[in-house]
Amino acid sequence: MTTLVLTHDAGLRHVTPDGHPEQVARLEHILHAFRQNDIAVETAPEGTREDVLLCHPEHYIARIEAAAPARGLHQLDADTWMSPGSLEAAWRGVGAVREAVDRVLSGAAGNAFCAMRPPGHHAETETPMGFCLFGNAAIAAKHALERHGLSRVAVVDFDVHHGNGTQALLWDEPRALLITSQQMPLWPGSGDPSERGAHDNVLNIPLAPGSDGYEMRDAYSHEALPRLRDFAPELIVISAGFDAHRDDPLANLNWSTEDFIWLTQQICKIAAESCHGRVVSVLEGGYDLAALAASVTAHVKTLQEAAA
Repeated sequence: MTTLVLTHDAGLRHVTPDGHPEQVARLEHILHAFRQNDIAVETAPEGTREDVLLCHPEHYIARIEAAAPARGLHQLDADTWMSPGSLEAAWRGVGAVREAVDRVLSGAAGNAFCAMRPPGHHAETETPMGFCLFGNAAIAAKHALERHGLSRVAVVDFDVHHGNGTQALLWDEPRALLITSQQMPLWPGSGDPSERGAHDNVLNIPLAPGSDGYEMRDAYSHEALPRLRDFAPELIVISAGFDAHRDDPLANLNWSTEDFIWLTQQICKIAAESCHGRVVSVLEGGYDLAALAASVTAHVKTLQEAAA
């Protein structure tokens, strides 16, 4: 079995203002690292309206389409921008997760990584925010549940910021388990352990500013991984943010590249036990360019080892 890596150059045409952390260079550095490490990529297809409707209503899609500028930049909120290339990039991100789920569940790939931007885990049902337009990880989960007939899909989000959008989109979904770790306090301010989902299907794990990989490994070993194993997922979706790295400028956790390797290994181990190794990973944050490229490369190599 192999690891499917999907991307599209539309992700390079989603332009943000100068100095914005979610910049074109993020994907450029990742793709350069892939070439240096002989990581082959395939072209992400375009997502469909029906894909997005799994999580977002029609009027929200129409709002995002109407906001796409013909030229220049359009600001959706304090942090979230669109350029003329943003809408296609967002559609390709949705298409990437749909294709990844299809290929992994069919057995054509052992696992998958979607290297696309903009990210998605902050997009709520009717609200773009935190650099995000469509909730890619939640869409992947709903696609697996609704179109492939799965009964249990888990989403593991290790981005340093709470995946408030994924939580909102899956809050009422009893067939999905969301496990999300995040620095607290930190934007967007959600992610308290008391937020448990409508069906006790959300596990929030706050991590203190300044904590490192040791504290992360302890929290995952005692809380997240046992809960994930007990859920016995038929597919695991990863919201793979790399902004918990010690070099990241937007937060204050002190993880290393080796910590991302460890965490990926643990998730893949449970996937091997419960669902034939089926993992679909989706790029979220990570804003130090060197740390992002190194961590994503290590993450994909770990997925490749698990799929071999």
